[in-house]
Amino acid sequence: MPTMTATAPADVITLFAAALHDGRLDDAVALYEPDAVFIAQPGAEPVHGLDQIRAALAGFTALRPTLTPDIRKVVRAGDVATVLNAWTLDGTTPDGMPLHLSGTSADVLRRRPDGTWGLLIDDPWGAQ
Repeated sequence: MPTMTATAPADVITLFAAALHDGRLDDAVALYEPDAVFIAQPGAEPVHGLDQIRAALAGFTALRPTLTPDIRKVVRAGDVATVLNAWTLDGTTPDGMPLHLSGTSADVLRRRPDGTWGLLIDDPWGAQ
């Protein structure tokens, strides 16, 4: 489980950024719903379920990047929310090269029975 609780949709994004930076892959994956999808690269097919999401995130987590979120909009309808997030990611690749990525994500989150929020659709490239 994440070390902090996502009591609002935007909390999920902040907790995710911290987990990536700290190399906590399990905490990052715990922020996803069991039936979640994730789009790892622009134009890529979504990966489905926690095992595939874990595999897709492992490389990013290993970089221990700084992911800086800039939440632009949150819209809630009952137990579902959308989050638009203009983000930047900075890090260093294993061969020592600087890495800089940016985008605007279009994410769908779902409130869990315990009142916390989890990622259902994570599309970091959603606004492209």
